[in-house]
Amino acid sequence: MSSYLYLEVYDQLKKMILSQKLAPGSRMPSIRSCMAEMNVSRTTIENAYQQLASEGYIISRPQSGFYVTEIALVRQDKENASGTIEAPARVRYDFASSGVDPSSFRFDLWQRYIKSALRQDTRMLSYGEPQGEADFRSALCDYVRKTRNIICSPDDIVVGAGVQSLLSLLIPLLTGRHTVSFPDGSFLQGRTVFTDYGFEARVRDKTCDVIYVSPAQMTKWGDVMPVKRRLELLSHAQEHGSLILEDDYENEFVSLQQPTPSLFSLARSDNVVYLGSFSRLLLPSIRISFMILPPGLLETYRKKASSYNQTASKAEQIALASFIRDGHLQAQTRRLKRLYAQKMKKLIAACRNVFGPACLLKKGPGGISLSLTVPTRLSGEELQKKAQASGLRLMILSDEEGTVNLLLSCSTLPAEDFEPGLVILKSILQGSV
Repeated sequence: MSSYLYLEVYDQLKKMILSQKLAPGSRMPSIRSCMAEMNVSRTTIENAYQQLASEGYIISRPQSGFYVTEIALVRQDKENASGTIEAPARVRYDFASSGVDPSSFRFDLWQRYIKSALRQDTRMLSYGEPQGEADFRSALCDYVRKTRNIICSPDDIVVGAGVQSLLSLLIPLLTGRHTVSFPDGSFLQGRTVFTDYGFEARVRDKTCDVIYVSPAQMTKWGDVMPVKRRLELLSHAQEHGSLILEDDYENEFVSLQQPTPSLFSLARSDNVVYLGSFSRLLLPSIRISFMILPPGLLETYRKKASSYNQTASKAEQIALASFIRDGHLQAQTRRLKRLYAQKMKKLIAACRNVFGPACLLKKGPGGISLSLTVPTRLSGEELQKKAQASGLRLMILSDEEGTVNLLLSCSTLPAEDFEPGLVILKSILQGSV
């Protein structure tokens, strides 16, 4: 191994800082996590960090770690002032987002429920319950029993403003655990919270103390964990004393196979925490998530619960409780499934119109995305840059010499924009843009 390996690490981190993939003011990954991710020694990482610090890219804060400086913003301002770079093009055709189609959400209906919640004057004058509003947790119990066959009590549920907020409550309860495994490196928010608490984050490592899984969205492609694999994972976790965090993200949209039971409902021991949210059903701005704790962790949480403040909006919890009980959440799910099925047909038709009837397409398990494999002389990185400059947002599944495999989502982009966006993509691939 080269004695200058630390310069390679330094150069990689420097590029991430200048491109703002490591944002100004954010905490740098811990030395331990960098060692595991890059498969290099502690000395190599430390030398790279010292080099970055000496050149002003990062700064050390005692007993806290290294933080990214604002050097990227300063350079960007200078380059913009000198006219050497242009502002990034506005995203006009977003094929990468898996957000909610804005036309599917009934704003008028939601506003009525919010107004009804705000009329509860006396209730709105008090702080929210640390564990979440009681009527909302009761509605959640009925919801997960009907949709995921999970039997629980309202007292088993903890509500928070997003999964990241819930992890900040959960991780301090995990005494004696120091390592966490993720399916891949894409869940940056979860990795950040765990590493901030001193955990070593790994990828696909079954020896870890905590195993974080999204059974309905195991990969970018949307692979679903089969029942046999779920049972094997539960057995392994019980045998080795691991805790499973089951993030049930996108389970509502697994449309191409029979519904699979949740890990929480299959578990016969006290080793699964269930995490759920509504970001794929409602609006991303409605930041309400919840976790269902097994008895052991629930007992530990209750000893500290009074020290925690509720982070989710009280008014939105009250509104969503009634919204669920009146059947609107399940109606919204059915509405989205119908809408996405229609949009998927239009996306497939648009791909064949632009790239020919024999183009290589494969529909994703979730029913909201498909893969398109096309020939190109461009590398994945070159394609991303040209696409961004042309107002396209793409997700690349794989990049091999001569071909690229793209993941195209139909959820956020209006159907009438499919073909115009694909025409631009074809022009880029053919080198005419």
